[in-house]
Amino acid sequence: MTWAEMQPLLTQAVWDTLYMVGLATLVSVAGGLPLGILLVLTDRGGLLRNAFVNKVVGAVVNVGRSLPFLILMVALIPFTRLVVGTTIGAEAAVVPLAVGAVPFFARLVETAVREVDHGLVEAVQAMGGSTWTVVRKALLPESLPSVVSGLTTTVVTLVGYSAMAGAIGAGGLGDLAIRYGYQRFETGLMLVTVAVLIVLVTLIQLAGDLAARSLSHRGRSESAAPRLRLLRAPARAGAEPAKAS
Repeated sequence: MTWAEMQPLLTQAVWDTLYMVGLATLVSVAGGLPLGILLVLTDRGGLLRNAFVNKVVGAVVNVGRSLPFLILMVALIPFTRLVVGTTIGAEAAVVPLAVGAVPFFARLVETAVREVDHGLVEAVQAMGGSTWTVVRKALLPESLPSVVSGLTTTVVTLVGYSAMAGAIGAGGLGDLAIRYGYQRFETGLMLVTVAVLIVLVTLIQLAGDLAARSLSHRGRSESAAPRLRLLRAPARAGAEPAKAS
């Protein structure tokens, strides 16, 4: 197969992969972020302590994470058909991709939020902050770099899942590799597909790492500013008596 024949196939496959991964990422953030925060808030010592809710949500997340993606896709075929009206194509693949990514991202969010200094939470509460204020002003901003790193890991995982979804005709790079590289023995196209996947994952990882570092540096500079002001105030107060003498 020549490059002229490969190019339109690769272009369509890349767009299908980006479409599946993009939509699944949006759903995983919309579902996984509140689930992860809820797991922290309802845990022992949390602001909304509720053992029953924590165990139920934790059990749902654990079940979602324990299922291999290929089995999950097959198990969700009736639900996928109900949601999008079909079980093949990029639109159908978004459903199992999102269902598989939500619990995965929820655990990463939970881990990131647990790393926030509890003293900061107590400080917000001491100033009369409600639970929503604690989440919005303390937990989310302080855990944002780790959450972004977790989201990067989730997106990379979704790229791998989307390639596996090609096994059931979902489209994308995985479907292209199976139909042409495996079934038609087009070794050249298979190698190009693998190279495209490597480049795509590398770009996602680099962008995620850059965003996480940028947020981490900005967070440290913002938290350091009040400390610097506190340190400068005594220095100025000590300098004034020196001038008077």
